[in-house]
Amino acid sequence: MIDHFDLIAPLYDRLIGPPDLERLREVLAVPPGGRVLDAGGGTGRVATHLRDLAGEIVVLDRSTPMLRQARARGLDALAADVTRLPFADATFDRVVVVDALHHFTRPAEAIRELLRVLRPEGRLVIEEPDIRLRVVKFVALAERLLLMDSTFFAPAEIIQMIEACGVPAQAMADDRFAAWVVADKGLSPAPGTLAPRSARQPAN
Repeated sequence: MIDHFDLIAPLYDRLIGPPDLERLREVLAVPPGGRVLDAGGGTGRVATHLRDLAGEIVVLDRSTPMLRQARARGLDALAADVTRLPFADATFDRVVVVDALHHFTRPAEAIRELLRVLRPEGRLVIEEPDIRLRVVKFVALAERLLLMDSTFFAPAEIIQMIEACGVPAQAMADDRFAAWVVADKGLSPAPGTLAPRSARQPAN
């Protein structure tokens, strides 16, 4: 089976730029000296912009060629399955997933694992292309035609997977084509809590 990311690893950072870094740093709110896990972090294109905020940052991905790029940047990079993380419970203060959830084979299991390794009072931040938008629908179709086995989720669906683990989450719209979902582990969701209106209402 072809691993598309192994093939495009040398060119990945030229093809795919980083997200809104100002927004990411603000939303992630890494505590001083905090430990951060960049899950699905590939070449370290995101982690390299966060390491000045963290005491430790680990890039985790399944693609060895992608991780080779991260190590070349001086990042701590580990090859592992996101549904079977090689970390003890409550290891990280922050977990970030940027433009990667739709590539996870079992996203609900992955989210459960990411929350497991998150410390009490920790925060999970997921940035994903917003499938409610027409341009993202075209991207999803292109990836399907390329046999990339991607599954894109609306913000409300991501929230549902997180809250199924007993952790509250909320969505924020981006002014480009992404949505951000933020989950704070230290809080308890109120019974019957719904996603914010912006996360539930279709966009054009």
